[in-house]
Amino acid sequence: MSGRLNLVLPEVLANPYPHFARLRRESPVCQVDPGGMWAVTRYADVIHVLKNPQVYSSAGIQRTMEPPWLGHNPVAHSLLVMDAPQHGRARALVSRAFGASVLTRLEPMLRATAEQLVSALVVQRTVDFLPALALPLPAAAIGHLLGLDASLYPRFKRWTDHLAEVSATTESDQEGQKRIRHTIQEMEHYLREVMAERRREPREDLVSGLLQARVDGEALTDAELVAFLFLLLVAGLETTVNLLGNAAVLLADHPELLARLRAEPALVPAFIEEVLRYEAPAQSTFRMTLEEVELGGVKLPRHAVLLLHLGSASRDEAYVPDAERFVLERPERGHLSFGHGAHFCLGAALARLEARVVLEALLPRIRSLSRGPEPLQWVPSIQIRGVTRLPVEVLPA
Repeated sequence: MSGRLNLVLPEVLANPYPHFARLRRESPVCQVDPGGMWAVTRYADVIHVLKNPQVYSSAGIQRTMEPPWLGHNPVAHSLLVMDAPQHGRARALVSRAFGASVLTRLEPMLRATAEQLVSALVVQRTVDFLPALALPLPAAAIGHLLGLDASLYPRFKRWTDHLAEVSATTESDQEGQKRIRHTIQEMEHYLREVMAERRREPREDLVSGLLQARVDGEALTDAELVAFLFLLLVAGLETTVNLLGNAAVLLADHPELLARLRAEPALVPAFIEEVLRYEAPAQSTFRMTLEEVELGGVKLPRHAVLLLHLGSASRDEAYVPDAERFVLERPERGHLSFGHGAHFCLGAALARLEARVVLEALLPRIRSLSRGPEPLQWVPSIQIRGVTRLPVEVLPA
């Protein structure tokens, strides 16, 4: 291949999958832009890296998430960027927030919220699907868990969008850099205010629980708490908003899918899994080599930054037969949209629940979902895949 593939060019964002297929065939481990990271695109190589944290470090990628122009980024100090044993202790603190009992208590609120949102959508008929349905339900879920102000939910999405752009922002993009720095300052100020309020008046929410938590007998520092909350807010919104948005694009572009799901609602969970595989909302994650190593036939130096392309791995023909086709009743074969191993997404069950609740509220109420001829605009990120807006017209049932 001549020249590096630039993953954030508009034409690549519009349809990256032929590019990934070519990389899997010709250069399964190669440098890409922006940044010259080593993209790993085959399933076997990606899973090998994820299974060997002693060679491929999560903690080592901190500098990738804190480029010189950015300075401080709390996400770069969260459990996402930790190796054992620190990662295990940190994960144990927040895992209870996503346990089965918590989801059981949360589900009635999610279903009531989804019914209200769908009722409003059906009345309006022509809406932007993201602020109408894909954003407010996940925002309500994560806001409920953290005890956050519901009036700020639209601001949360703006914050998380900006943070998702860090790895795709170039040295020359002064305006983008300024926007991201401002977002981090604004977000950190808000979260520290929430923490101060919970210290004064504890509630039954995760922020209050984390303030009272102890690791080896010691309380978490404010910086550690902020890092946790940044990660939970970003991961809690981005994954599900984009899962719902990508699902809506597929339903609009393939009306036979919508008709099939309306006729057979028991297929909704299978549909969600195939959306996660076919149009993964979490496209990639990072690791750093701790020693010189060979991967995919390529010798990598010590401290090479790897971009593990989960979206490409989940479409690897060597792993998934007929991988480039959306197959509703595909025989179960695990995808990598939620990662693998020690860093498997804590919120996977919550994201699946939210998507199921939305679709089970929406599908009985509409006969069709259509979008205009204008091309989709995709979020300029190498980590997530989602549209920036999704104007649709619904035909009530």
